[in-house]
Amino acid sequence: MTERKIRFTNYKDENYKDVCNFLIELNKKNKEHINWNWARWEWMYYHTDFDKTLMHHIGLWWHEQTIVGAAIYDQYFGEAFCGCLSEWQEILSEIIDYACENLKDDSGLGIAVNDSNKELQKVLLEKGFHKAKQDETILKIRLEEILQYSIPKEHTIKEINLKDDVYQYQWVLWQGFDHGNDKKEFEDQLIYEEVKRPHFRSDLCLVVADKNGNFIAHCNCWIAEETDYAYIEPVCTIPEYRKEGLGKAIVYEALNRCRLLGAKEAYVISDQPFYYNLGFEKQEHYSFWWL
Repeated sequence: MTERKIRFTNYKDENYKDVCNFLIELNKKNKEHINWNWARWEWMYYHTDFDKTLMHHIGLWWHEQTIVGAAIYDQYFGEAFCGCLSEWQEILSEIIDYACENLKDDSGLGIAVNDSNKELQKVLLEKGFHKAKQDETILKIRLEEILQYSIPKEHTIKEINLKDDVYQYQWVLWQGFDHGNDKKEFEDQLIYEEVKRPHFRSDLCLVVADKNGNFIAHCNCWIAEETDYAYIEPVCTIPEYRKEGLGKAIVYEALNRCRLLGAKEAYVISDQPFYYNLGFEKQEHYSFWWL
């Protein structure tokens, strides 16, 4: 039997698309690792909170020109994704050992593990990890038919242009995620830049605007040609307009557009009642294991 050769490298800027492709392939056969899909990687990678000074610590395992395993920190050191393609399970222990040594912080290392993944749990137990109360839930909605919604006549749903709308876009996110409505505080941290995520689509980055053109709700969806699912990140409504159905309307509009683009289902990392009320169902549950 021919021995399969594996090589290890640390992450370099030119590996961005390679990691996307790895995560797409990882989630093709089953959705065990859907909490770490290509769109989550893209959203995190270009997020202002992502510490890019640490990127060279990301570990990649290659067979020829294809990534078959990876150890990736989540925003900062201390939590990490560790995984490999199903046919390369023999390198999983090495990936975890690498993460323990290189991606931990002062509190140690946490890894989100699918509750159904008994093999990984066994490996972690053998390495001294313990299961914690911290968890993560993935919800799914099937996109089999058009999702119906309505909004007040004075409001409109529009696509945003990040080049022209960057201030309003960041302002709706600031308010929608409950940072308050102090514009001076907001502007002190405002970064005036167009976020150029490779898979960004303006037709899936939507806002609800009031009669004065102010953005009051937002939903962004991600989809790749190589997949048949969409990923939702982020969704928000500013406090004074909540409970009016705007969140439902903008999520449904975005998902209807994803359906037309070929998505058969959509996923979101959340366990909020909001999504259950929209028809989402629990797809996967993950418990954090800590060393």
